[in-house]
Amino acid sequence: QVQLEESGGGLVQPGTSLTLSCAASVRTDSRYTVGWFRQAPGKEREFVSTIDWRGAATRYADSGKGRFTISRDNAENTVYLQMNSLKPEDTAVYYCAADTDWWRVAQVASEYEYWGQGTQVTVSS
Repeated sequence: QVQLEESGGGLVQPGTSLTLSCAASVRTDSRYTVGWFRQAPGKEREFVSTIDWRGAATRYADSGKGRFTISRDNAENTVYLQMNSLKPEDTAVYYCAADTDWWRVAQVASEYEYWGQGTQVTVSS
């Protein structure tokens, strides 16, 4: 069982940065991949980034390559998504999700068993 809670969203201007956090409540021996997804109004949920348990493998959607960086601190059970050079099209609710098949870095939402409630990111001048 993994419980996830996102934080760090807010209203920011284009070109600025924001770091989202995903805090997990898990058993001490749990291992899991964490992915970030987002959903804008009227659109389907889309993959943003993911990181495996060891932090050795990461994946990014083309929309975030070169601007977003995912990282994790397993001692703190927290995964971060640093987002730079934000654009209005980055506006969405951002969700983190956990996949207990910790060796893989899936980019499909259906592969993730546990989800947080989401945090709103709005990029607007």
